Amino acid sequence: MLQGRLSASLPDFTCNSRTNTTQPPASWMRATPSRRLTLKGRFTIAAKHHITIAEVYESELVDIEKAIAHYEQAADYYKGEESNSSANKCLLKVASYSAQLEQYQKAIEIYEQVGISTMDNPLLKYSAKEYFFKASLCHFIVDELNAKLAVEKYEEMFPAFSDSRECKLLKKLLEAHEEQNADAFTEAVKEFDSISRLDQWLTTMLLRIKKTIQGDAGDLK
Repeated sequence: MLQGRLSASLPDFTCNSRTNTTQPPASWMRATPSRRLTLKGRFTIAAKHHITIAEVYESELVDIEKAIAHYEQAADYYKGEESNSSANKCLLKVASYSAQLEQYQKAIEIYEQVGISTMDNPLLKYSAKEYFFKASLCHFIVDELNAKLAVEKYEEMFPAFSDSRECKLLKKLLEAHEEQNADAFTEAVKEFDSISRLDQWLTTMLLRIKKTIQGDAGDLK
């Protein structure tokens, strides 16, 4: 199945089939197709090759660290073709998974990088608030003061962030956390969720923050 998916994603070259059926998928996927493609300057096809591999690691092999590595490689190849939008999509995957693996500094750097690259783009600037929001949450999990400073920095860089619901939520959460008020924290999250539904990633990050409040029961109900 794995070989079939990858072959389908790369129709214009032939991969040698595996003769040893016990060979680990990772060692086969480190083979040469993308290397050959980059030598020909076909970075976009090489990037798509790595995305396909990353998706296999995500959904079938459940090896998130290897998925991250392939998304990073795909992003590098897209940058080689100056396909910044496609590169950013891959990097956002890396940031999301890095945060889940508690690699917060790596996630912060990516969210900030993508936020800065989109905030001056008329078509993409409204997404910047989401990236600064997620960077702030990663800061928050590490240290409350870091989160406060980060929010101030993002407001200064991107004034529209100040008026966003995400920024207002962050400020309420920071106040509740400073007061060690788990109920106020939960209420702020509920209010936000009633209008903008929280996805699993946001819920996970918010729970990690809330658990640092003394005496917290560990849920958002």
